[in-house]
Amino acid sequence: MLSAVLTDGLEAVEAAIREALAAGAASDDVILNILARRREPPRPRTITTSDALALSHPPTADCARYDLLRGARAAA
Repeated sequence: MLSAVLTDGLEAVEAAIREALAAGAASDDVILNILARRREPPRPRTITTSDALALSHPPTADCARYDLLRGARAAA
C-alpha cells in the first residue's frame, strides 16, 4: 500500500482503505481495485439518437461475400 501512496496520494489511499473496510473486504487487491476505478475517466453521457438514423436494411452475415472478394484461390 505504501507504493500506492506515491502514485495516488495519501488521501486517495486512505479513502480507498476506508471504503474497503466498510465493505468488509480489506485486502491489497480490493484496495488497489478501488484506486484503479477512481483513476478511470468518467463514463461519457449516453446520446439519444433519432429514429431517422435507424437502419432500413439490417446487415446480414454472409461470409461467402468475403470469399468472392478475396478470390477463388483464397477460398479453397
